[in-house]
Amino acid sequence: MWYTVAAGDSLYIIAQRFGTTVETLQQANKISGTVINVGQMLYIPPTPGRLMQYTIQPGDSLYRLAQLFDTTIPSLVELNNVTDSTIYAGQRLLIPFYTEVIVNAAMVNVRSGPGTNYPVLAVMQQGARLPVTGYRTGWYRVGLYNGSIGWISENVVVVDAHDTSRPVQPVIGFYTLAEGPGLPGSYFSFVNNVSLISELCLFFYQISRNNPTQVDRFFQFTDQDIRVLVAISHRNNIKILPVIHNLLYRPGGTELARELVHQLVSTPANRRAFANNLVQLVEQYNFDGVNIDIEDAYTEDSDNLAQLYVDIADAFRPRGYFLSASVPSRISDEPFNPFSDPFNYSVIGSAVDEFIVMLYNEFGWPGSPPGPPVSIPWMQRVLNYTKTKMPWYKIAAAVSVFGFDFNLTTGRSSYVSFDRAMQLANQYGSTIQFDTYFQTPYFSYTDEQGQQHQVWFENADSIRAKLRTAWNMGINGLALWRLGMEDDNIWNVFANEAVVRKIIRP
Repeated sequence: MWYTVAAGDSLYIIAQRFGTTVETLQQANKISGTVINVGQMLYIPPTPGRLMQYTIQPGDSLYRLAQLFDTTIPSLVELNNVTDSTIYAGQRLLIPFYTEVIVNAAMVNVRSGPGTNYPVLAVMQQGARLPVTGYRTGWYRVGLYNGSIGWISENVVVVDAHDTSRPVQPVIGFYTLAEGPGLPGSYFSFVNNVSLISELCLFFYQISRNNPTQVDRFFQFTDQDIRVLVAISHRNNIKILPVIHNLLYRPGGTELARELVHQLVSTPANRRAFANNLVQLVEQYNFDGVNIDIEDAYTEDSDNLAQLYVDIADAFRPRGYFLSASVPSRISDEPFNPFSDPFNYSVIGSAVDEFIVMLYNEFGWPGSPPGPPVSIPWMQRVLNYTKTKMPWYKIAAAVSVFGFDFNLTTGRSSYVSFDRAMQLANQYGSTIQFDTYFQTPYFSYTDEQGQQHQVWFENADSIRAKLRTAWNMGINGLALWRLGMEDDNIWNVFANEAVVRKIIRP
């Protein structure tokens, strides 16, 4: 929630009013001292389990409260079931943390101003959700997928104001094509849950092995396939980004991946050429930006690699394009893992609009002991470090929806979707248990060759735990790798136990 500093306010008074601390306000707003100014906007982080309430003072009105708390009169009315605009001193009102409108007509225009005479900016389909940023006589000001602001008539939407009784988090979905029976595609998962997705990242592009300043297609797809996904996303107010990665080169593997990154980042000319090619990709398909997923790099390339994100940001920012980065997990500034050591969180976090921390593969790497792809203690450890390097609103936690089948006899592991995990448990009569420390389910079985297995996977309960952890730690999103492999019940968790918010630049 945002609050406008009024005369007589201090950080201490504001902290007392909202049940938080001065230190929390300073961290959330990057304030080094205690000086604040009348009219200054402050972000008030939610306190899990505590609702934001305000006691009406003499002279207050709904109009004044809407201005003070950067909300709208309809939001205050809807959340508090106010039957008219009358309020009285001593009355306590819930303050909306997030307000959205939901389209309730077949197709609806979003316009550049509050009236039918303004140009159309976008068209939304029934069920689309748009975050509310203001109101003017019959029209809601709303945020759009591409970062712009539009207006939508109150006659074609239903307003829904939310407090902090449930987690309010963006949900980012990574989208892939099918890679065989064990790795299904993402299409049906996406189209069946468009109301519960904030951003879609298409794992469709790879840094070119022939010229690393260029981008190659990674899967077999057509231009029409892309246009369909962009259209579905934009009609549902979902931000859509292509993922550009340096993974899975055959032949070449990780060594080629590192060498291509080295060539790419080694000169300013190469970095600028790559950034310009990304601009062309965004403009060709009407994407809203890109997600950069570099996972293999030489540690000695760390400075130049960080500069790559800065150079891309310099090319994107004047055009209003969104820059997202998927980055391997770190837990300190000290060398810890050659996989993640090359990534400078501070520089990259400063350059990008969204910093997706890839938490999976805590276990599951070659020679790994059995364990979950992402445990809650690991998630907390990585996020605690990440929060010291960049603002909270840039951070999203990428978690798996897949699992691992560990063959304890051979020491090898393989991916399993939720459906495959259930098939194995049923086939071998295994009892599914839930590890209360890792907050993840698992089971064991013995195959026909007498080999011992242990399967760790994700289900609705483990994703619920990760959603709540993200919310409690005050970051701005949960990313799911990859759509199509999940327990379908996670969507009931998002629908009934959380509020899926859209991603708006602060």
